Amino acid sequence: MSIRDVYIVDAVRTPIGKFGGALAPVRPDDLAAHVVRSLVDRSPALDPARVDDVYFGDANGAGEDNRDVARMAVLLAGLPVTVPGVTLNRLCGSGLEAVIQAARAVALGDASVVIAGGVESMSRAPWVLQKPERAFPAGHQQLHSTTLGWRMTNPRMPAEWTVSLGEGAELVADKHGITRERQDAFALASHRKAAEAWAKGLYDDEVVPYPGVDLTRDESIRDNTSPEALARLKPSFRPEGGTVTAGNSSPLNDGAAALLLVDEEGLRETGREPLARIRTSAVTGIEPQLFGLGPVEAARRALGKAGRSFADLRTFELNEAFAAQALGCLAEWPELDPEIVNPRGGAVAIGHPLGASGARLAGSVAHQLAAAGSGTGLAALCIGVGQGLALVLER
Repeated sequence: MSIRDVYIVDAVRTPIGKFGGALAPVRPDDLAAHVVRSLVDRSPALDPARVDDVYFGDANGAGEDNRDVARMAVLLAGLPVTVPGVTLNRLCGSGLEAVIQAARAVALGDASVVIAGGVESMSRAPWVLQKPERAFPAGHQQLHSTTLGWRMTNPRMPAEWTVSLGEGAELVADKHGITRERQDAFALASHRKAAEAWAKGLYDDEVVPYPGVDLTRDESIRDNTSPEALARLKPSFRPEGGTVTAGNSSPLNDGAAALLLVDEEGLRETGREPLARIRTSAVTGIEPQLFGLGPVEAARRALGKAGRSFADLRTFELNEAFAAQALGCLAEWPELDPEIVNPRGGAVAIGHPLGASGARLAGSVAHQLAAAGSGTGLAALCIGVGQGLALVLER
């Protein structure tokens, strides 16, 4: 069996809304439908009926995303009912997992034209209630928020595995001796790079605002933050001696992203020049409490499969779940030039709508490689419960 080349023809995303912000009134299936429709509209030569499948990442699935948000998005976007859709969940890596799975289908010849992406509305994530063990319980029943983190945890899980995500970031800071000052400086740089990228129009080609919503730029970017403002924030997870704050962590967010993937035949049908080509990917596991370091080995493996090294990279989009987590990964990649990491800002500033983030990273790498004209790029994320995921692109 021959393996086909897989090209990224286009990549779009919504502006990322903050928790309870401009996108909070928008259902997640509508956010997903918007980016799917936008992709199709931006390739008018392509018959929408030629889309073989739609893959979407979604970390929640407990509410209006309605179990299979990919299929819902196809229908809401007005694509032919013959276009199927599948929803994937690898938590924070769900959007990138969708891109990887879609690329495999194209590479193996199971599909020629696919859409892959991700969506999350953390604002609209519902509360859930377990069914009682017996009918008509006399006592209170607990509601669980599905916005973020552990819920209804299996008591057989070791306690050291089930710490909060923020405490996991503190553990990474402990492991690598990452101070509060370094985390705040990293966060400040993320905001400044993101604000500068928007001011220069670097996101104009990929961001598609949601109709009827007054949001044309990522909502969580704080242009005017400062070292002093960040230093005033209290630790969020360790009251005594903690270093992780709301200011040096990614916020809660809403948004969607999608990419159009094709083989050679599909490329001819679009009549477009590709942004980039997908090379290799890798997924790895790590101790759940050290989830923040998940990308370390995943990135190495993905680059190794591609016959590349960190020195070959033109750009690297590393999801900033926490400044401590990103700095911990960078500490384990001494051969990597940190200046090429998140040149247009990262999730601390842009935001982290869980199921959409991986697709956002892949799309951003593709657009950056297209703007450069050539090179190798890498997208990678840490994943709650201890995983790492990475994807190599080339142009």
